[in-house]
Amino acid sequence: MGPTDFFETSAWACGFRRIAGLDEAGRGPLAGPVVAAVVILPRRWSLKVLDDSKLLSEDQRETLFSGITAHALAWGIGTASEQEIDELNILGATRLAGSRAIKHLGAPPDYLILDALHLPTVFIHQRSVIKGDQLSISIAAASILAKVSRDRIMQTYHERFPDYDFHHHKGYPTPEHLKRLQQFGPCPAHRRSFRPVRACLEA
Repeated sequence: MGPTDFFETSAWACGFRRIAGLDEAGRGPLAGPVVAAVVILPRRWSLKVLDDSKLLSEDQRETLFSGITAHALAWGIGTASEQEIDELNILGATRLAGSRAIKHLGAPPDYLILDALHLPTVFIHQRSVIKGDQLSISIAAASILAKVSRDRIMQTYHERFPDYDFHHHKGYPTPEHLKRLQQFGPCPAHRRSFRPVRACLEA
């Protein structure tokens, strides 16, 4: 069935007007930043094939990225670097990226729907939804913006560190990435606190 506007409609019924969905990309990789996106969609608006970014092809995500950014009432992207991930842990860095994304909206939302996340330092009404990127159109749209934005960052990382093929695996711990990590050792894009990278440094 795909995501719907059920959660957005419930918030509108309670009197909220600037209802935003927030999601992130890049909690699991061994390299690169974590990227969060937040988006406020027009009421009763949707795109065909809008879905959780992980269920879409790269071409579909790129097409949807253009459609979402062109028609959204507001959207913002926030990142937390590899160094911030190592300092804060991945959950803390994800929350930091989410807070930064909200600041890039301009006017803040009055209601926030998140994918299994809570931002304790953001004083906005929040609703955390398990598997929200598969249920809420706003979170699904944010998941696409976050994924595409992070993939583009990893493409630039490939240009800086071509030995690691970041443009293929995007920093995730694939067999090819682990092989290259063993062969060349960690580069500045790697997260030192993540076990395979830490093990490589210790070896």
